Amino acid sequence: MPQTDSSPRTQSPAVPPGRSARIDDIEPVIQASAEAARPGRTGRRDFLRAAVSLAAGAALLPPGTGHAAKPVDSAALRAQRLAWAGVRLQLGRDTLFLDPLLDPAVWGPALKDPLVPLDVADGGRFVLVTHRHPDHFDRVAVRKVLGDTGTLVCAPDTAAAAAAAGFRVRSAPLYEPVLLNDFTATAVPAADGYGDAQVSWVVSGGGRRIIHCGDTLWHGSWWHIGRQFGPFDAAFLPINGARFGWRKPVSDVHAVLTPEQAVAAAVVLGARLLVPIHYGVAASEDYQEVPDAEALLLAAARKRKVNVELARPGEWLSWQPRT
Repeated sequence: MPQTDSSPRTQSPAVPPGRSARIDDIEPVIQASAEAARPGRTGRRDFLRAAVSLAAGAALLPPGTGHAAKPVDSAALRAQRLAWAGVRLQLGRDTLFLDPLLDPAVWGPALKDPLVPLDVADGGRFVLVTHRHPDHFDRVAVRKVLGDTGTLVCAPDTAAAAAAAGFRVRSAPLYEPVLLNDFTATAVPAADGYGDAQVSWVVSGGGRRIIHCGDTLWHGSWWHIGRQFGPFDAAFLPINGARFGWRKPVSDVHAVLTPEQAVAAAVVLGARLLVPIHYGVAASEDYQEVPDAEALLLAAARKRKVNVELARPGEWLSWQPRT
């Protein structure tokens, strides 16, 4: 835990069942109707009629424009582990990052993980950060992946500082889902080792649901989260059980989930797969990890029959246990 831009581009062309089309349903498809209407110079009345039909999901098009295109099936969700606590989610052409890390100055040589390149192709770009500490809100990484068009999504406590830093921000209060193209992201409770504001993120897309838990410690909201959002296809959970020496007086209490606590959280959340994050820095006088965190995690997981995938930085999840 060394030490934060407004609405994202969303696409919701279809109207929910049982509701008539409204003007805000029509707006996202106006451009598509205009492109379709241009070749035949269709009249204004036909153009508006086509827009309403598209918004309602109908196959009706203006004369001379042919048949409606078949809908594209949703792409499968892919997940890549990045350095430290970072995760990349890929869904079709859109990319969503959680706590990406790129700045080598954040941890310096203490971090053993290789810093994974964060190149992004065309498509929607989104970043979710769990809290303001620089190993989770790395401004170098966020600027790199968002470019000029991407959106940073964060809790209200972080949003003001992020906007002041020049980011395009979407604020996400607890338990309020945010639509980011085909992703749905929801901030849920977490507990920070310093007492600073922190959230975890539930993200759905491509037929899967994951939870990313930053560097939270154990707290009492796991049951609420599990009951409301579980089961999860994967839970990205910190496991290094860090103890800090730079806050005085020193407590000598774990301020991040230990391996055993991460397994317990996976059980309560109903996670089909536990993917460990946030471990692997060299010990110092002021930052001590649990020794042999991976071995402890695997032993606790075997005892409680929790599946674990040890994804290394840069690897894409297989969504299958690899232990």
